[in-house]
Amino acid sequence: MDWTRGQTIGHGSSATVSVAKSHWSNEIFAVKSVELTKSKLLQEEQKILSELSSPYIVTYKGYDVTKENDKLFFNLMMEYMSDGTLSDEIWKQGGRIKERLIGYYTKQILQGLEYIHSRGIVHCDIKGQNILLGKTGAKIADFGCSRCVDPEEQDSGAVASSTSKPIGGTPMFMAPEVARGEEQGCSADIWALGCTIIEMATGGSPWTNVTNPAALLYQIAFSGQSLEIPKFLSLEAKDFLSKCLTRDARERWTAKELLKHPFLEQSNSNSTEIQDFVTSSPTSILDQHIWNSETMDYSIQTVSSMDSSLQRVREMGINSGEPNWRWADERWVTVRSSSE
Repeated sequence: MDWTRGQTIGHGSSATVSVAKSHWSNEIFAVKSVELTKSKLLQEEQKILSELSSPYIVTYKGYDVTKENDKLFFNLMMEYMSDGTLSDEIWKQGGRIKERLIGYYTKQILQGLEYIHSRGIVHCDIKGQNILLGKTGAKIADFGCSRCVDPEEQDSGAVASSTSKPIGGTPMFMAPEVARGEEQGCSADIWALGCTIIEMATGGSPWTNVTNPAALLYQIAFSGQSLEIPKFLSLEAKDFLSKCLTRDARERWTAKELLKHPFLEQSNSNSTEIQDFVTSSPTSILDQHIWNSETMDYSIQTVSSMDSSLQRVREMGINSGEPNWRWADERWVTVRSSSE
């Protein structure tokens, strides 16, 4: 497929996301790109995304390899979501989203999680930045940290084996068992969902008074401290969060169980208020002067263990780099294995 790359609309830990347009159909889509020599993680993401089909997961559209400025790039093509990320929406709403809309988005995220969990896939990096918004609401994106679990063990949240993909994700949204380096199963996505709800409700960090990544991971892993649930939420919302943020992974509710919680009953998708909100998208990308006359060369077409839990936390803190800890800037570093 011949296409033109437009402006950059996002950055990952290694890849860049751009808006793109097909030469044949004028279809607008998103392209996630990285140099071919550094594309192992993106190729893994492509394999996972190509096997998924759900209205609550960003749609896969294909992949290719291009030559640009004498460099080869691996490109993952996906549905373009016109309203940006959930974190962007929190900022647009003045730092807080109304509880009814929180329920609406939470239900859609949960439906996406139930779908991937039923297929033995754990997302491993649920957060506002990885939830994309469009005319139909919220969809889960960015499967770069995702991993597979044994279907027989997924209800317990356990990892398939010690040889599974290294534990990763964003420290601020990690469950206690993940921060300890013990396991990263489906229940870890539920903890991260709870953190994302706090993000929607407060516009701030789920953990406060954080000084550095290592201190944060130690606090999550070993302090025994529970996340503070915002006092202004309804009783139903507080109870829902308590089911997500239980420190024991085996006591957390599953996505299937949470979809039956009373908190989600108030988020009626037929509500005029919600529909008006969802369909009021910002200026279309087509109205912006974003297209460059770049020519693509399509000559190529392709399809450790640590000594202790404390040492794991120390290593994860070091490998996460030096982040900017100001929440408003939204520059959280996604942690992956140093070997990657």
